[in-house]
Amino acid sequence: MRIVSASNPAAISGLTSVDRAKNPRVRALVARIVRDIDRRGDTALLQWRRKLDGDRGPIEIPMREVQATGERTPRHVQKAIRMAIQQVERVAMRQIPTPFEITPSPGIRIEHRIVPLDRVGCYVPGGRHALPSTVVMTVVPARVAGVKDVIVCCPKPTPAVLYAAAQAGATRVFRMGGAQAIAALAIGTRSVPRVDKIVGPGNAWVTAAKDLMVYDSRCAVDFHAGPSEIVILSDEGPAAWIAADLIAQAEHDPGARAILVTTRPSLATMVAGEITAQMPAKGPAKEALDRQGAIIVARSRAEAYAVVAQIAPEHLVCDRVSDVKHCGTAGTVFVGRWSAQAAGDYCTGSNHVLPTGGVARARGGLSAADFVRAFTVQHLTRRGLQHIAPAVLALADTEGLKGHAASIRLRLGAS
Repeated sequence: MRIVSASNPAAISGLTSVDRAKNPRVRALVARIVRDIDRRGDTALLQWRRKLDGDRGPIEIPMREVQATGERTPRHVQKAIRMAIQQVERVAMRQIPTPFEITPSPGIRIEHRIVPLDRVGCYVPGGRHALPSTVVMTVVPARVAGVKDVIVCCPKPTPAVLYAAAQAGATRVFRMGGAQAIAALAIGTRSVPRVDKIVGPGNAWVTAAKDLMVYDSRCAVDFHAGPSEIVILSDEGPAAWIAADLIAQAEHDPGARAILVTTRPSLATMVAGEITAQMPAKGPAKEALDRQGAIIVARSRAEAYAVVAQIAPEHLVCDRVSDVKHCGTAGTVFVGRWSAQAAGDYCTGSNHVLPTGGVARARGGLSAADFVRAFTVQHLTRRGLQHIAPAVLALADTEGLKGHAASIRLRLGAS
């Protein structure tokens, strides 16, 4: 685990610039898959699925099979899934925006309405490990928000994934993954209905496909949720716990980023030693820490805060509540040594689908609010229009929009 100085801008920049979803080879293949599915529908979907996932079986899993296979999940895992669902439900219920009405001036009434999306697609990765927790984190807030059709797609759904889908409230489950799954959900085929929005994390190909869907105005998505990131901001330790948390997050993916920021050189040395002692001999955690892992030593707390803000990580772990006001640009923040990031992946009730790649500068994690549309309804009476007409006309004339002004003057002259 390398130790770098916060005063080395090149080193810091190198830690924040890794993004395989922007790899030209990845983007070119994703664009090819999307074009093919757009042109040939199910035929292309089945061919890419067979080529990339090695799967020749039916795309959709009937819900009766979902339920029957899910029951093969060990009882203690079933109990854990139900607990996670309950926790996420409790938080999601408080996240739905509140509708309201307001009269900003006499004769004008504005309604702010909140309606659920009709159909959403929840992508569940199935690479090294299928993730029933991701089913919970995507399906539950959608259901709580009132979405009627909640589709789960996973390339290799295990019994635990299927159990979570049934318990969380999914309405349909598809055995497909990668860019081809994202394309099918966004475009729609004979077998796969088109969705209003796609949510959920994924690898570089999934992330690139989601980016392309937004760029081409095909489908809304949640956000850039690529390889996982953790930044631990600590001067207190314990070193063994910090090392364990860095390794835990790095095991998600070889592209994961795991970083400690500290002002204590002695803590940096101790954590580096603990990582060496705890690190698996091989696997994604070792690969990720060797590539994108780092311990950054800052000269002051202010410099440490600036580094964290520059990274804008998916997960931030810090020592004290007072740290949050200085570095709130994170997908989610864990405060204190007992707030283990791994707990947030499963059962705290907060969502583990979080922005990566610096997107946390603008927003936090997935919530029930991501599954609704907020829009306004505007009601004007004659009195209301007359009250604001001088301002409307002045602005329309200033902008040279004569038709806008004419539509108002026509009404003002009506008897």
